[in-house]
Amino acid sequence: MDIPILMMAIRKQHFRILGKAEMARIPVFGFFYKNAVVMVERDSPEKRARSVQKLKAIIRKGISVVIAPEGTFNTTHHPLKEFYDGAFKIAIETQTPIKPILFLDTYDRLNYKSIFSLTPGRSRAIYLEEIPVKGLAAKDVKELKEKAYKLMEEKLITYKASWISADK
Repeated sequence: MDIPILMMAIRKQHFRILGKAEMARIPVFGFFYKNAVVMVERDSPEKRARSVQKLKAIIRKGISVVIAPEGTFNTTHHPLKEFYDGAFKIAIETQTPIKPILFLDTYDRLNYKSIFSLTPGRSRAIYLEEIPVKGLAAKDVKELKEKAYKLMEEKLITYKASWISADK
């Protein structure tokens, strides 16, 4: 459900989405997928390294890449799952600022539990302040990741994202 919302939310900038290479094997969908995403192959360290190099080359061309730092669906009732380091390492290595976007209603539009849960309704996108990385080094990955996480978590709570349980 994220792709149509991304297309509407990011209109004035050329971008690609980071996606799992396995998805390209799906008949018909795979053809379009291969041409729309930066595919990550996770089968081996060598394939992962090649994928990261492709990703960095795209960023260096000035093309933004949408990366979900959680790596997968958040099936909890917490604002966010734990973030992986990869997006933050790449941001620092390419000196590319992070521009967080929150999608508040995707859980309500299409729940991860069933493809048949698709419902019409609003799909809000919230653009958060850019997080600069200028001058950061590899040693700063953890701090950058925590900064992004705290900002996004705070705003998800503020905007009352529907999947967050009342006890959080």
